[in-house]
Order: sequence, then C-alpha cells, then structure tokens
Amino acid sequence: MVHSATTTCHATPVTDYSLGDVARILKVSPGRLRYWQKTRLVRARPNESPGERLAFRDLVVLRAIVSLVDRGIPLQRIRRNLETLRDRLPELEDPASALRLWDERSSRLVVRNDGRLEEVGGQLVLDFEQGTDAAAARVASMSDYESGGERREADPREEATTWFEQGCSLDADPTRFAEAVEAYEKALELEPDYADAYCNLGAVRYNQGQRAEARRAFEACLAREADHVEANFNLANVLEEEGEDHGALAHYRRALTADPFYPDLHINLALLYEKIGRARPACDHWRRYLQLEPAGSWAEVARMRLARESDLG
Repeated sequence: MVHSATTTCHATPVTDYSLGDVARILKVSPGRLRYWQKTRLVRARPNESPGERLAFRDLVVLRAIVSLVDRGIPLQRIRRNLETLRDRLPELEDPASALRLWDERSSRLVVRNDGRLEEVGGQLVLDFEQGTDAAAARVASMSDYESGGERREADPREEATTWFEQGCSLDADPTRFAEAVEAYEKALELEPDYADAYCNLGAVRYNQGQRAEARRAFEACLAREADHVEANFNLANVLEEEGEDHGALAHYRRALTADPFYPDLHINLALLYEKIGRARPACDHWRRYLQLEPAGSWAEVARMRLARESDLG
C-alpha cells in the first residue's frame, strides 16, 4: 500500500512527465505542485485538462518558480509579477522562465524581453554585465508595486499563503515537523477556510504518527473542498488503517474522479480491491497504473498481479 501523506527510466526520450515525475525532479511535493496549478500560478495549456501529463516546457517553467522560491522570493510576489507580465506582454509564452533576480545580492526581479532586461512594469534597466552601482540604485528606487513593499497594506490571504509556503518548505524534513505545523496553523488563523493548509497540516500530523489529528485535518479540508485530491487520498489511507475499507474506497474513488491520472491512486485502489476480494476492478487499476507509469516503482508488481490473474482465468 502506498501510504504517502502528500504534501523512471525510459528507453526513449521523455516528452512528457507525470506530476510525480516533476515532483521528484524538482524535489517538491506533488501536493505543492497541484496547489500551484489549482491557483493558476502555472497556466494550463490550450485544450489541456486537469491532471494531464506535463510537457518539458512546463518542467522548465516550474523549475524557474522553484528556483525563485528557494532564493527567498515570496510566492505571492512571484504571482503578482506573473500576472503583470501576462497582462503587459501577452506574447511572452512562459513569463516565469523570463523572470530572474537582478543580481546575486538583490531580491529585485527583472525580466528578459527581446534580449534586454526590464523591470516587470516595463522600465528598461542595464544588463547584468553592464551593471553599475548607479544602475542598481536606480532599480532599487523604482516603484515597489511588484515587491509588495511597505506601501501595500498587508493582505491576510497573502500572509496566509506566505505561511503556507513556509510550511511546504519545512514539512519534508522530520526534524522540522513542529515548525511546519506552526506555519500551517498560522496560515489557518489568517484564512480559516484554507483547504490546502488543512490538508498539509493533516499530512504532517500523519507523518508524526498522530492519526486522529490527521483525520480531523483531512476532514476539515474536505468540508471546505469536497473534491480535494490529496485530502481524499490521505483520508482514505487513514480509514484503511483503521479497518474502514468501504469508507476508504469511497474517498479513493472520489480522488480518482478529480484526478484520474494520479498513479498512486490506481495502486491503492488495486490493492484495496484485492483486499476485499474484487479481482476484476483490481486488474483494471493495475493496467491503468502501467499505462501511466510503465517503468514506475510498482510496475513489476502490477505485471505480476496481472499475470497471476491471467493464469487463474
């Protein structure tokens, strides 16, 4: 059973990636990537459905965003910059990839457009190689609309997102679980209906071994967003551990309706259907898993299960 509280080798060149692939490559949680997609930090491609595999171009965009976050740039600031760029330069295909820091010592964001560096709002600045103290001073003195500086009143939702992102940066390290919990709880104080914060708080509680607290957090998330993929998946894990197989099945299936391309869901559904003696739907999910991740960590198990059922049939 895949008990992951969420927060491949190919013979041919990789042309697209699952969310799990991207999460492993960028070393961020799938839940965090889903949140970025859901809140439109990463724009869907034309005719793209939620849950579809990501192209290499999407990986480049996400890598750029992760790099900025890792350098200490707040997510809300990145989001505001991207919104400005999409309005001002609609022809710019991937504005996140064009964003960069002014220099190693600055948190000022600029954009490369037509071979030159500009402020996000459009003011021309000198290129890095031509930078001078005067130029840097000019950049630093420009409008701070995009940095959320002192002239902007604090927005509780933006503060909540900042705490949420801080929790995301901490919750993969078991030695910092307590700090992650504190960050998520602060996000919820500011934004009591923050479904993703409840889900991630539940994931940390689960990983701390606090199953009752985790269950309450996942249920609180689902009370606010009934089709939340990770909360349904994680609550199903908890229910299955508690022997509530039919309740677990209902939540796995609800998560699958929201995201039929989530490989771990097919693994857990296959195993649960086997557990309750329903071989046919179990095989259906093993096949679907192999379609999604033919070289995944459970691929050999899936093939063995299907071969066994074929021999029995």
